[in-house]
Amino acid sequence: MTETSTQTSTQTSTFGTHLRQSRQAAGLSLRQLAARVGYDHSYLSQVERGQRPGSADLARLCDRELGTGDQLTVTFERRHSRTERPGQTPGVADPLELAWQGLVAGAGVAEQPTALDDFRSIPPAALLPELVSELQLLQARGVDEVHAVELSILIAETLAGLGERHSARRWWWAAQAAAAGDTALSALVYAREAITGLAERRPLPPLLELADRALVRQSPSAVAHAARALVLAELGRSEETHQALQVLVGIGDEALVTAARPTDWIPYQLHWAEGRVCARLGYGVPGCVLLERARELCPERWVGERARLDLGLAECLAVAGEVAAGVATALRVLVELPDEWHDLWVHDAADRVLRVVPESDRGAVELRRLLSPKAGVWAVGRAGGEGRGSVR
Repeated sequence: MTETSTQTSTQTSTFGTHLRQSRQAAGLSLRQLAARVGYDHSYLSQVERGQRPGSADLARLCDRELGTGDQLTVTFERRHSRTERPGQTPGVADPLELAWQGLVAGAGVAEQPTALDDFRSIPPAALLPELVSELQLLQARGVDEVHAVELSILIAETLAGLGERHSARRWWWAAQAAAAGDTALSALVYAREAITGLAERRPLPPLLELADRALVRQSPSAVAHAARALVLAELGRSEETHQALQVLVGIGDEALVTAARPTDWIPYQLHWAEGRVCARLGYGVPGCVLLERARELCPERWVGERARLDLGLAECLAVAGEVAAGVATALRVLVELPDEWHDLWVHDAADRVLRVVPESDRGAVELRRLLSPKAGVWAVGRAGGEGRGSVR
C-alpha cells in the first residue's frame, strides 16, 4: 500500500476501527493494551466497536503504546471536530442524528449505550467528556429528572477529582436545581457533596450542614448516614461519631444490593466509609477488616476505586501499629497506579496515610517524595487545607 493510500485509509476510518487495526498490527490483545494504557478492556472493546467515542487521552496513550506516532490522536480529533455533515445548513440540527435519537428513544433508553454503565472503569479525564455527551443526549431526548441529577453528580465528582473545584461547585448547584422538589434526590446530592468536600478539604462546619440536610428524609439513605459519620469523624466529635458508626454497621450489605441508581451506594462503598471512620477513631484492626471486605466486593477493573481502598487499608494498618506494612502498601499503590488514575481522591487517601505515620519514618519520607510532585492542583498536605478545624 502506498503512503497516499495509507493516509486516505486513516482519514476515512473511524477512530475505533483505526484503533483495532493498529492494536492487531502490534500483536496485542485487548487485555494487553488495556493493561498498558490503564483502561478497562471492556471499555476498549466498546470503543473499537463504535459503541463509545473514546477520548483524546486514550488516543494519545494508544499512540504511545502501539508506536503509531500521532495517527490515532489525529483520527480522533478529526472525527470529533466534525460538528456538521457535508451540505448541512450551519446551525441546523443534523437530520441523521435526530433520526438516530428518535430510533433509540423508541427502542427504549435501556437499550442505548451509556456512560453510566461502568463509569468506575474509566479514568476521570476520559470519563468527563462521556458524561457531558450523555447529558447532551438526555437534553435532546427530553428531561429525565433522575438521570439528569445522576449525571450532574457524576460530573461534579469527576471535576473535583480533576482539581476543577470551581467548576465542580457549579455542577453541584446544577444537581440540586435538577433535584428540586424531590426530597430523596436532594438528600443524595447533599450527601455526595459533603463526602466530596472532605477530599477537597473544605471547611468542616458547612459540610456537616450538608450532611444533616441529607438526613431530613423519613428513611435516609446509606450514603446520607455515611456522609454525617465521615464529617463527624473529621471534626473529632467522638461520641457522635461512635453513634453514627453504629448506624452504618447496622445498615448491612443487603440494604444496598437492590440500589436502583448508579449514584446510590453499593456494599463496598459502605465498608469503605466504615473503615475510614474506624481509622479516625483509632480502631485500626476493625478498619482493616472492613477495608479488606470492601476490596473483596470491588471489581478489579475499577482501578481508581481499588487504589482508594488500598490506601484506606494502608491508613488502617498504620493506625493498628503496622506502620511499615501500611507505608509499603501506600508506596506500592502510588508507584503502580497509572498516571491517568492519579486524582484528588487518590491523593487525599495517600495524604491520610501520612497523617498517621511519624514524619521521621523513612518510608513516610519516600511516600511524601512520591506524592508531592504528583499532587499538583490537589494541594493536599499535612496541614489539612484551608478552613480545617474542629468544632466540638
